[in-house]
Formats: sequence, structure tokens, C-alpha cells
Amino acid sequence: MASHGKKFRAALTHVDRKKIYPLTEALRLVIANAKSASRKFDETVEVALNLGVDTKLSDQMVRGVVQLPHGTGKTVRVAVFAKAEKADAAQKAGADIVGAEELAEKILAGFTDFDRVIATPDMMVIVGKLGKVLGPRGLMPNPKLGTVTPNVVEAVKAAKAGSIEFRAEKAGIVQAGVGKISFSEQALTDNIHAFIGAILRARPAGVKGTYLNRVTLSSTMGPGVRVDTSSVSAAG
Repeated sequence: MASHGKKFRAALTHVDRKKIYPLTEALRLVIANAKSASRKFDETVEVALNLGVDTKLSDQMVRGVVQLPHGTGKTVRVAVFAKAEKADAAQKAGADIVGAEELAEKILAGFTDFDRVIATPDMMVIVGKLGKVLGPRGLMPNPKLGTVTPNVVEAVKAAKAGSIEFRAEKAGIVQAGVGKISFSEQALTDNIHAFIGAILRARPAGVKGTYLNRVTLSSTMGPGVRVDTSSVSAAG
């Protein structure tokens, strides 16, 4: 604990590490701790789930996309691989970077100033060469996630409006930012239920036993607060 700052340690005194809180109580605690710390930025509210899945098995992968009803509060920079009319349409829809071969070369040279990558199907020959760069960052376009699509306008608008991708990492952990401390409690609650509900609906058929093992809420700089899974399991 010595590595944490005074504000984190002060917030930790308000959290009973042995207690598992109902969602409403946990969220209020996270918000109160963040506001009392009076940091100079609007902290993100983060949700981390521990799932009872083995990500080494192909039939137990948990991955998808969910539209948060109140957005994330974050400005999402969208890169689109498209040409001609599709490129123009993506630009008009609000894409931050649009290109084809030249964009791929730029990314291979180290450009990473974007949060989402969308591509038209015909561009995947080019995008496929970026797997080693985009893959580890979870940014590789995927038709199942709606990021490989001929409808770039819809995809760009969804990304800008607050759709987030999720994927179970090692040990079955899924985490995401679901809003800002400045959001209303109701907006954050709605977003949390939407996020967890999407993951519950994405339960692989091959999973046996308990699927949702643990839920933890935190703010960017605050301590984690355990959440009673029964208070969020109805989200699905």
C-alpha cells in the first residue's frame, strides 16, 4: 500500500475490503471517494468482471460490443479504412482519420492516435497486414463486432456515441470504463447494467458452473469496491 498516494489511502479507509456491497451502495462509495479526493480531472468509473471461463478454449471466448445508453464521456478517435464514396461518407459521419494504403503505412511507422478502427470489407487485405500492431491493442476490425462493415456511417456514429468493445483477457477478466464521475448516479447505473447485461448475454454455451464470479467497481485513481453479483445479475 506504501506505493499509493495519500488520497488513495484516505479513500481506502472508507472501503471495507471484506464486505461485498450492493451495486447502488458500491457506486455511491466510488463516487464519494473520487469527489472527496478533488482531483484535477474527471475520473472514469471502471467495472472489472471475473468470469468463470477458460480463454484458452475457443468455445469459451467472451467478446462483443455494447452501446452504453449514456455514452462513455470520452472522446473516441476513430480511424476508418475506406476508399472513394465510403471514405467521404466516413469523413462526413465524424471519422477522425480516413485512408487506405497510406494510413496502413502510417500505422506501421508508429502512428497510434486512435481508439477504434473500422474498415470496409474490401480494405481487409490492407488491414490484415496490421495484425501485429492492432491485434495486441484489441483494435483489429472484426465483422462480429461491426467494425468490418460496408455501412461505415453507422459504425462511426456508434463508436462516437459510446459503443464499447469488450473481450475476456487472461484469467477471464473483462474490464471497461463505463462513464465519468461527473455523470449522474442513474446514468452510471444504466451504463453498468448495459455493460454487464451484454456480457451475461455473451455467455458461451461451453461454460459450466458459475459464470459471473466477481464484480469490482473503481474510479481511475481510487480503490476497488466489491459488488454483490446478485445485485447486477438481473442485468442480463
